[in-house]
Amino acid sequence: MSQIDKASRRQKIKDRSRVKVHGTLAKPRLCVYRSLSQIYAQLIDDDNGKTIIAVSSMSKENKALEGTKSAVCTVVGKQLAEMALAKGITTVVFDRNGFRYHGRLKALAEGAREAGLVF
Repeated sequence: MSQIDKASRRQKIKDRSRVKVHGTLAKPRLCVYRSLSQIYAQLIDDDNGKTIIAVSSMSKENKALEGTKSAVCTVVGKQLAEMALAKGITTVVFDRNGFRYHGRLKALAEGAREAGLVF
């Protein structure tokens, strides 16, 4: 399978799931992107087209994190949940962004759930 096929396949999956997932200010969309070495997560209000909170493994406080990629993702999920709870957001809609729900995505989601987010 070539790289173009993989990208177009993931784009189709992403588009299919995006129709079903919609975030509001009260219940934003938790969108997750993972690259080979980093993880990015943000809470998005689709009604206004605004990003409410964004956290990544590249942020200043997370640069020094050590351990496996999954362990870093768990920490990023907990940070996102703490920031969301500070803003009064308790429930979110999970958008896996075309990635399979396992490994690092699952670790991020479980970290967010541990810290108090509901989805």
